[in-house]
Amino acid sequence: MDTLQTIKIALRGILDNKLRSFLTMLGIIIGVTSVIALVSIGQGATSQVTEQIQSLGSNLLTVNIMGRGANTTLSYKDAMEFAESPYISGVAPVVTGNATVKHANKNSSVQIQGTNADFLTVRNYKLSQGRFITPADVNMRQKVAILGSQIAEDLFGLVNPIGQEVKIGGQIFKVVGILESSSSMMGSNDEEIYIPITVAERLLQSRGVRVLYIQAASKDTVSQATEEISSKLSRMFKTSSDSDFQSYRILDQTEMLDTINQTTGTLTMMLGGIAAISLLVGGIGIMNIMLVSVTERTREIGIRKALGARKRDIMSQFLIESLVISGIGGIIGIIIGVLLSRGIAQLIGINAKTTYSVTAIAFGFSMLVGVFFGIYPANKASSLKPIEALRYE
Repeated sequence: MDTLQTIKIALRGILDNKLRSFLTMLGIIIGVTSVIALVSIGQGATSQVTEQIQSLGSNLLTVNIMGRGANTTLSYKDAMEFAESPYISGVAPVVTGNATVKHANKNSSVQIQGTNADFLTVRNYKLSQGRFITPADVNMRQKVAILGSQIAEDLFGLVNPIGQEVKIGGQIFKVVGILESSSSMMGSNDEEIYIPITVAERLLQSRGVRVLYIQAASKDTVSQATEEISSKLSRMFKTSSDSDFQSYRILDQTEMLDTINQTTGTLTMMLGGIAAISLLVGGIGIMNIMLVSVTERTREIGIRKALGARKRDIMSQFLIESLVISGIGGIIGIIIGVLLSRGIAQLIGINAKTTYSVTAIAFGFSMLVGVFFGIYPANKASSLKPIEALRYE
């Protein structure tokens, strides 16, 4: 008997018992659907987090200076010394505080960021209107302000804010720029106002820098830049007892990206593994139904053997029947899994990422389950003796 005829017989057996065949497939369908949906959502979440981190700049270094007192802060001049390194292309010190901003009869409490001209490039922000802080603004202590998009809308509505005046902490500032809306893991700039760092120190009564955003010259120089920053900070914060007072932390975006990718990758694999358990349950269902099918078709097997069917013919018939059930279930599961993952992703606001490799693995595993759990019933059917099978009632 050729393979094509065997497949036809297997399909006829499935169609003769549609409900039973569907219920048998259901375990495989649920298993494949679960694997594809969970892994796709997991990979989509990982991809989204990766894009957010990369949007900050893969060569971005964030320096946080901790502790209290004058000995644990940097002056603006000291902070800008890092820019002299050949491994560093930009340094943006930041002084942060809260203040009330007013325009006409509208006012709002916002976060003020005092910084310099490098901030826009280092943080990968973009302007929607006007300009950003210039070196002259910092040196001349110009009272200029760049507004986040939400603050601009709240204060001015449909009026163009460029050239208008706002009061920040009781002092008059001229609006010279509006930032494009941007949000990431490190927060949103929509409700922030940026002013020259020299003005912010006086306005916020905050002397010294505790946060620096530093851009390495390239991805390849991140480690050298980190070592140089660490070395300089250790010298700056050396105590009288000649022990390094390392009250600082340097955050490397590349390290963060690797850590998050490893963590989310592990979680995705774990979710996929949990979902794969349902495939095993579906395989057990296939084996149970195939065993029932062998029992029901004992006389048929006896007749076929009496007419010359070989052991491998009987075995291949039941094994192919098992494979057809798991294969059809796998295909239906893939379709439902892709649709379900996209639907769930849309509800929770992420992009599902279904890859060909995940689809192929899920389908291959469903077929493997069909083979594994179909072997025993097929072997049992092929081992029946013709005389005993013909006598079976």
